[in-house]
Amino acid sequence: MPSPDHEIGATQRPSAFDDALDALADRYRRRLLVSLLHHNPQDDADEQLPADVSVTDTESEVLQSEMIHRHLPKLDDLGFIEWDRDAAEIAKGRRFEELRPLLELLDTHRSELPNDWL
Repeated sequence: MPSPDHEIGATQRPSAFDDALDALADRYRRRLLVSLLHHNPQDDADEQLPADVSVTDTESEVLQSEMIHRHLPKLDDLGFIEWDRDAAEIAKGRRFEELRPLLELLDTHRSELPNDWL
């Protein structure tokens, strides 16, 4: 008989791997996290986008809003980044090292991956 923790419909906390996949599920979050491998903290008073993320002007407004209202809070809540909204500063979070192997794999094999992966 399965334990109560494995019952269908039981509420379970996502595993660390689930959190990692959730964090990496969006291209712009991946790019931000990979950029933190090389630069910490990131500080840009005008925009809170990774320095290596290039977008069109039309995309920029939408992405800026999504970063502030969706992506940065998610990564901060998961502990992968520390986000100081007032200072517009992003730094590696307490759980960043959990992602490091996946981020290094993505970064190392960037040229072999489909363009929309990073």
